[in-house]
Amino acid sequence: MKLNTIKLTNFRNYEKLCLEFNNHLNVIYGNNGAGKTNLVEAIYFLSITKSFRTNNDKMLIKNGELSTKIEGEVEEDTKNNYQVILNKEGKKVKINNNIVRKVSDYITNINIVLLEPEEQMIFNASPQVRRKLLNIEISKLEKEYIIYLNNYNVILKQRNFYLRDLYINGNASKDYLNILTQKLIDWGLKIYELRLKFINKINEYLSIKYQEIYKEGDLFIKYSSDYNNKTKDEINEMYEKNYNREIALGKTLYGIHHDDLIFYLDKKDISEWGSNGQKKNAIFAFKLAEIELIKEQNNILPILILDDLFSALDNKKIKNIIALLNDNIQTFITTTELNRINKKLLSKASIFKVNKGLVEEEEYGR
Repeated sequence: MKLNTIKLTNFRNYEKLCLEFNNHLNVIYGNNGAGKTNLVEAIYFLSITKSFRTNNDKMLIKNGELSTKIEGEVEEDTKNNYQVILNKEGKKVKINNNIVRKVSDYITNINIVLLEPEEQMIFNASPQVRRKLLNIEISKLEKEYIIYLNNYNVILKQRNFYLRDLYINGNASKDYLNILTQKLIDWGLKIYELRLKFINKINEYLSIKYQEIYKEGDLFIKYSSDYNNKTKDEINEMYEKNYNREIALGKTLYGIHHDDLIFYLDKKDISEWGSNGQKKNAIFAFKLAEIELIKEQNNILPILILDDLFSALDNKKIKNIIALLNDNIQTFITTTELNRINKKLLSKASIFKVNKGLVEEEEYGR
């Protein structure tokens, strides 16, 4: 999978930008704050219609403007044009100039894997942050996943509202709650099964990739869920037993909205025992394992983004990571230090210098 071109209109600090990319390696360099990450953020946003830096889409629109458009030509077996148009009312997506009504029909088309240093923060963040990572990665692979997740969240909201209603109005019927509970379990089990499948497959590659970077260590993800090893009847019984407690608190206490991922390095929880370096290597190993999973499941190699990698790792670890990259993977690297990239790699790369929203392609050695 290759991104041949990208066109930006009023995205972050870019007013107008049109670039053609190398099929293999693209290096984007410049000072901090010049707009390097903005450029790869646009590529990522074109893929899944979400930013990896903010939850507020409006922040992506250039100051003083009403809308932004990201457009790219992506080549797999054929070439297709993708567009994401964002304004203050929302966003719409197009493939070959045809509006796509369901986001789930759009985001499985462009497979991108992002490696960026800040992701090591997930280990000490709340479970919600780790679930978000899980949701994003699975939605790239499973078209139905977003539909399941959206349906689950709608039922969860309705169930929480009705629990509060039962608390206020003790005579209200429990029958409707039972209907909501069954729907919640049904959607929850579908999500649980896809999450379990994804984590099991990632674990097949995870330690191998970690050891290729770090040269030692056994890395494993444990999937923590209220649904673990339970039948549908057992899950239903769990809700029945906690009926009074849920009414008293006015919220659903059990379900896949409490799921978590726990990374174990040499049988120890990495969030408690891991060094910063080990955490960085763990998240990089996770993403490299994801590349293998995408290749296995979709029979394609995704586009890879390495954002500010060189500020996070020493030269030895960077060399190990780059050595793992398949020559057929189109890769985007952002950096402030061009001289930290192997000269042989640079001689084959397209090099883009970024300076205050202006991007200029350079020849190596110029």
